[in-house]
Amino acid sequence: MMRRSLQPLLLPALLALAACGGNQPDALPALPKDLATVTVSDRSALPGRGWDGVVEAVRRADLAAQTAGRVSAVAVDVNDHVRAGDVLLRITAVEQDAGANAARAQLAAAQAAATEAEQNYRRYAALAGGQYVSRAQVDQARAARDAATAARNAAAAQLAQANQQSAYTVVRAPFDGVVARRDVEPGETVAPGMPLLSVYAPDALRIEVALPQTRAEAIRRQTAAHVTLGDGRVLTPAAVTVFPAADPRSHSVNVRVLLPAVTPAPAPGTTAKVVFAADAGDSGASAALRIPAASVAQRGELSGVYVVQDGRLLLRQLRLGARVGEEVEVIAGLKPGEVVARDPAKALQVIAEQRKAAENDRD
Repeated sequence: MMRRSLQPLLLPALLALAACGGNQPDALPALPKDLATVTVSDRSALPGRGWDGVVEAVRRADLAAQTAGRVSAVAVDVNDHVRAGDVLLRITAVEQDAGANAARAQLAAAQAAATEAEQNYRRYAALAGGQYVSRAQVDQARAARDAATAARNAAAAQLAQANQQSAYTVVRAPFDGVVARRDVEPGETVAPGMPLLSVYAPDALRIEVALPQTRAEAIRRQTAAHVTLGDGRVLTPAAVTVFPAADPRSHSVNVRVLLPAVTPAPAPGTTAKVVFAADAGDSGASAALRIPAASVAQRGELSGVYVVQDGRLLLRQLRLGARVGEEVEVIAGLKPGEVVARDPAKALQVIAEQRKAAENDRD
């Protein structure tokens, strides 16, 4: 409770103090021996250069309405696990069923007409052998038979279409997966094309990162890499694919990293960092340092640590990267060998005590 109460109140003032170092007393009491510190070391850096990417599902289905109607029931919600073929949503089927019944009746009528036309043609064909009917009458009977057959086939196609419209009123899961989004509620009216649900398969995930074209060939030769998720887990990719062509607008090359199946699976849309072993030997690649996440003083978008310098604690702003377990990457703001305070709240107290003691000595 003390850490949370002191940090938001004193951090802005101490930032201003750090920026105006000339206003500090020339001599300050020594830092207490019980102040816990940590020395920044480049041995804690991740090998290679990290590239930011976003987790996405290989198999993802955005289900939309294929017929008009009113939503009668929604059987699932976000985060529900579904099996292929499970009913996810139902739409009222009054109009669709009526259309199917009408098409079924039309098919029956067309079937009867086609049967009658076939029998008439056979009778005329039999009488033509004895010259009891003319050839023109036989041709007319044949044409009537063919027309009735075509009408029957058209009625069968209309029935198939009507049945499909009825089937569209029941939305089923296309594969085993997890419901990622739900866009409708029971009672809503939907039209063809309106989004209903989104389902993704958690066992097939990937990350795509855009790299400079100067690094593409090296990574194509050496595809070894590891992925650091937002929760700190480090994974070895199942496969790494470097695209053969570069984007003509950004001059970057996309690299697709297939993630292994893990539990719990990372959620699509979350950020992750990909580090390629081919970048380890790149002289221009400066690996990020890592420090304890608890040593970072955070207020809004501002991040900083208390650095021990000349017997003083100075607040220094940092640019942070991904969090890896109990540590966080420092992209800029620190150098190997510098010493930082482990506890920002304790560092605030030490600064206040030093300033108070200095003012008493001056008086």
